[in-house]
Amino acid sequence: MSAVNNVLIVGGGIGGLCAAIALRRKGIAVDLIELKSEWTVYGVGIIQQSNVVREMAKLGVLDGYLDAAFAFEDVAIYGPAGQQLARIPGQRLAGPQYPANVGISRLALHKVLSETALELGANVRLGLSVESLEDQGDSVDVLFTDDSRGRYDLVIGADGLFSKVRQLLFGDTYTPRFTGQAVWRYNFPRDPQIDHLANYQSAAGNAGLVPLAGNLMYMFLTSHEPTNPWMAPATMAEQMRERLKGFTGLIGELREQITDSSQVVYKPMEVIFVNEPWYRGRVLLIGDAAHATTPHLGQGAGMAIEDAIVLSEELTTDAGVEQQLQRFMQRRFDRCKYISESSILAGDKEMQHDRDFDRIGLVKQMLSRTAEPI
Repeated sequence: MSAVNNVLIVGGGIGGLCAAIALRRKGIAVDLIELKSEWTVYGVGIIQQSNVVREMAKLGVLDGYLDAAFAFEDVAIYGPAGQQLARIPGQRLAGPQYPANVGISRLALHKVLSETALELGANVRLGLSVESLEDQGDSVDVLFTDDSRGRYDLVIGADGLFSKVRQLLFGDTYTPRFTGQAVWRYNFPRDPQIDHLANYQSAAGNAGLVPLAGNLMYMFLTSHEPTNPWMAPATMAEQMRERLKGFTGLIGELREQITDSSQVVYKPMEVIFVNEPWYRGRVLLIGDAAHATTPHLGQGAGMAIEDAIVLSEELTTDAGVEQQLQRFMQRRFDRCKYISESSILAGDKEMQHDRDFDRIGLVKQMLSRTAEPI
């Protein structure tokens, strides 16, 4: 019999929902709480590279959203005018019946994940977080923000960059750090030539186009924002166009179509890495709560998804909770640290305008590393 029979998941984002699905499929009772009273999603789209496609197929949800997504094989890297510098073939890690990579809107992904979690019997409550946690050794007593209480075999903090669970565990030891960069995103009708992940490099920054559906793609742009400035919402389209001036070709053409400031999604890059075991007693952090990184390698959400599935595998082994969580850390720590440090390195090299930095080599290395079994 498993040492963990009921869990509390704090946070209803991608990592929390995947954990709920994975644990319910293993027969573990799940309560999931989400601070937002309206279960909305932030952002535009998401890239699911081959390792993530493999895990989503294992989770049993990939078929549920392939029709709403855009399947693609390759990653290509271009210069600022659109000249191809490299094309990296995809790997069908989930099996020959599935694509190597998937682009999907965050809204479509959230719909499938949230509906699946509910269908599998996860108990979801919105507008709620944790006030305090008391580890009793064989269980955790939880006081919620509405003054209700619960007792669980394990509490999972999947509550993101500004995690309340992390603060309860580690105090102010770990706080998010602004890297000096920001990322901009904007939706467009999909150009027929964007049937793959297209990354464009220039001295001014790094931009890309990601197909999300037959008629939809999004542009991303990283920019150096050393003072982390506040920007008036009405100026966001103009600000994004200004930061794209170093690009010509397709990116340059699309730049002039960025006109609706309300549709610009802007996010300063903040990172954190808990450089010790992500648990204390029967309380564990996963996803951005433990290892939030930059989007340069497109693996942030992927690492949270992997966390969720590995945790479900370990919690159903014939071992005590301490041994299960130790094994989880053995499988996750170095892998997540590599992605975190490599992503931050790519951003640092952009800000330094380092022409000798081998970004193509880093992408190839990342794809090779993440293709390895977890």
